[in-house]
Amino acid sequence: MNMISVGLVGVTGYTGMELTRILEGHPAMRLTRVTSRSEAGKPLREIYPFLQGLESGEIIITEPAPADLAAHCELVFLAVPHGAAMETAAALRDKGLKVVDLSADFRLRDPAVFKAWYNSEHSQQEYLKEAVYGLPELYAEAIAGSRLVANPGCYPTASILGLAPALRHGFIESDGIVIDAKSGTSGAGRKAAVGSLYCEVADTFKAYNLTKHRHTPEIEQELSLVAGREIILSFNPHLLPVNRGIYATIYGRLATDASLEAIHAAYTKAYASHRFVRILPLGKLPELRNVRGTMYCDIALALDQRTRRLIIISIIDNLCRGASGQAVANANLMSGLPLESGLQFVPMAP
Repeated sequence: MNMISVGLVGVTGYTGMELTRILEGHPAMRLTRVTSRSEAGKPLREIYPFLQGLESGEIIITEPAPADLAAHCELVFLAVPHGAAMETAAALRDKGLKVVDLSADFRLRDPAVFKAWYNSEHSQQEYLKEAVYGLPELYAEAIAGSRLVANPGCYPTASILGLAPALRHGFIESDGIVIDAKSGTSGAGRKAAVGSLYCEVADTFKAYNLTKHRHTPEIEQELSLVAGREIILSFNPHLLPVNRGIYATIYGRLATDASLEAIHAAYTKAYASHRFVRILPLGKLPELRNVRGTMYCDIALALDQRTRRLIIISIIDNLCRGASGQAVANANLMSGLPLESGLQFVPMAP
């Protein structure tokens, strides 16, 4: 098999670290370029000792240069902050490369919405029109034909997968939806910040960015397309004292007299052909340890007849399914490979 040469721009963050872990064992992709302005000149094993003795550990980190990436790669992952990715993505696309962007720069389809939530103009609106939202359960065919994929955020991945069947089948009303979501601390990134220090996170629990989290319009955008009508919802994020995971508990007012069994059957059918979504048996509730380090999204359902609410619990690993693993899944589809190539992980042991 001819190996597909891939590059990674922004190797030093948690998503870059996770991508190197996944790509080291990929059967059809080979990491050939990794970039970082601050670590250029070092072998990758020097910043990630877990790569000692492995092929990718010997790659020398370089400065990000589109011409060099184009000369050595067929596809590039961008693991850089929002605002920085759009220019790099455009430069790489101009040179004919396929790009999977893990930032938020190409997720929002309307540049006015991007400006409102990110407080900056979108400088690459032509490529914004080209980008495909990279949630395989919704857009696999479009992803396979795309050369620029906007990798979804971690909170949106869990939330959209959890809510899509309920809205598509009209089980819940389109207004009054509440997403009460929790993230592991790796979701805040690898940068040094007081709020992410061990003593600030361990043995405590807190909400953050209420009413203004930037994943809100991404969730509303995609669910509005699923529902065929405008969805405005309440998204409330919290920080868990764990390293990895997204735990979303979602509440929707019932719009039907369908039984819980019927709703569960509809969810099971909706995801029957999607191997990385697992609908748990009725009466079972998900735990983060059962998805840690994997591509799985575990979904459980409960029906509160007294308050007439459907309760949906949707959980993922934020670094794998919510970022780097999903990026590889999208790259697989873009490259004509099976979705699951290099991604068939079992959960990490406690």
